Amino acid sequence: MKTIKRYREERGIKQIELAAHFGVSQPTVVRWEQEGVYPPCQVMPELAAFLGCTTDELYETKKEVS
Repeated sequence: MKTIKRYREERGIKQIELAAHFGVSQPTVVRWEQEGVYPPCQVMPELAAFLGCTTDELYETKKEVS
């Protein structure tokens, strides 16, 4: 989910910080940030809140063209 990486970087959060907050390893966060790999569904609401976005935004696959 490249959107996780985008929101994480926009907020200046390091992968290791995200991993520590959710009690997972940094390689797990790397997998979450890859295309087509999703965190467990029960994690998504808290992840969205932590990153300051909605769960819908995390599942976004492409940006709309204005």
